[in-house]
Amino acid sequence: MKKSFKLEELDCANCAAKMEREINKLDGVNSATVNFMSQRLTIDADPEDFDRIIEAAARVCKKIEPDCNIVR
Repeated sequence: MKKSFKLEELDCANCAAKMEREINKLDGVNSATVNFMSQRLTIDADPEDFDRIIEAAARVCKKIEPDCNIVR
């Protein structure tokens, strides 16, 4: 299952690359992309684990850029 989410307060392209790299390491994630220009996060993951993965991705984003939020 693939879903896209708006990112708020993503201010740094380098931070976006770090987020993408770390989210791709999460268990259950098939692929993840963070597009700095469009301020979008796209995740392809197992549907059963999607809620857990989004929560983990939000923690990753906050760790790298504390003001960044995933809009669901």
